[in-house]
Amino acid sequence: MTRATGVMAVETQSLGKRYGSLWALKECNIQIPTGRISALLGPNGAGKTTLLRLLVGLSRPSTGEAQVLGESPGQTTEFLESIGYLAQEAPLYKRLTVEDHLAIGARLNPRWDDSSARDRLARLKIPLGRRVNTLSGGQRSQVALGIALSKKPSLLLLDEPVAALD
Repeated sequence: MTRATGVMAVETQSLGKRYGSLWALKECNIQIPTGRISALLGPNGAGKTTLLRLLVGLSRPSTGEAQVLGESPGQTTEFLESIGYLAQEAPLYKRLTVEDHLAIGARLNPRWDDSSARDRLARLKIPLGRRVNTLSGGQRSQVALGIALSKKPSLLLLDEPVAALD
């Protein structure tokens, strides 16, 4: 995927998401240039997770629009290859081993950096042969973060990335 110079990493205009009569996000206007590290801060229920779900294409806006790396979020292969997203719940398959997760990551991500994933988990002393459900919450979070980083995405979005870290 070729990225044009000057394209914003994230740009929203009047973005909103409504669930029934409840607005989870309303009139959101942001611009985040490429190459920047940014944080969303706000109280619980402010719409941070809703915004991230809209940006990665897991939810569709009720109003407004979003552009991520110059295109509308969606479920196309090209878009998904360029985006890394770590949900707050650290979605892992509890019965699979850490090694199984690395194999899945390598199979699904063309830019996968296997040595980086393995080196990171080794430094953290997370055993590759253990099933995810036998790891501590912090270790599970580290596995999920390692997978997100090893995908080598053009844009990495993290929802509450330090909430469960040891």
